[in-house]
Amino acid sequence: MLPTIFCAGCGVGSIMNYVLRAIERLSLNINKTIFVSGIGCSSRIPGYIHADGLHTTHGRAIAFATGIKICNPELNVIVFTGDGDCVGIGGNHFIHGIRRNIDITVIAVNNFTYGMTGGQLAPTTPRGSYTTTTPYGNIEHAFDMAHLAKVAGAPYVARWSVLDPHQSIKSIGEGIRKHGFAFIEMLSPCPTAFGRRNELKMVRDQWEWYKNNTIHIKKLEVLRATSEEVEIKEAEKKIIVGVLQDIEKPEYVSEWNKLLERVACTDR
Repeated sequence: MLPTIFCAGCGVGSIMNYVLRAIERLSLNINKTIFVSGIGCSSRIPGYIHADGLHTTHGRAIAFATGIKICNPELNVIVFTGDGDCVGIGGNHFIHGIRRNIDITVIAVNNFTYGMTGGQLAPTTPRGSYTTTTPYGNIEHAFDMAHLAKVAGAPYVARWSVLDPHQSIKSIGEGIRKHGFAFIEMLSPCPTAFGRRNELKMVRDQWEWYKNNTIHIKKLEVLRATSEEVEIKEAEKKIIVGVLQDIEKPEYVSEWNKLLERVACTDR
């Protein structure tokens, strides 16, 4: 584990840094904060934080986090998960965690691959990309994790790349403060498992790829209002970053407590 388990150029260390800085800005009580993770590179993060944590089975982080929050609503529950852990093996827990609107913050690290287990095809792997299980190129359509969270009804949804430190820290803080299910997708380079198979062997190549293939939602809105259709279509091919949804809706534990009070009054 020490000094670090992460590969050279991996973005997971930066993401851990952003989360800890957000926690510091909020003056969050670390003794009332618990970190939950499944299996994968990003799921190793709680091992580097001096706080309570649960390292769970593959895909089950949100299920464990749900149980923790229901048992002790006073805790701040933060989940670290990867693209495969969250929307592959854990896809069902993901959508039902959103449906219930449980008050947890999910930090999903998206590196387009099952990085720790061998570089296999993941639900987010872009079409045409090469992995250990798609040596001739991926023909499947990729999940848009943030869009999936948005249409499923998560109150807070954002997506950033590791190139956006200040925005990421601010957004993670907003997600922690949100009373309900908050989902922050972080685009993170994986030079070892994904990059070297897709002409992105050098770390700077992957960072340049994020720079060229992402667009802020506000910039896209301006383009849609002022630009030609051809330019808009080209922009829409890029990955949209920014805060994609910020709404209010009833949270599960709060509604459960109201139900208990109503039932108690009825019984009396």
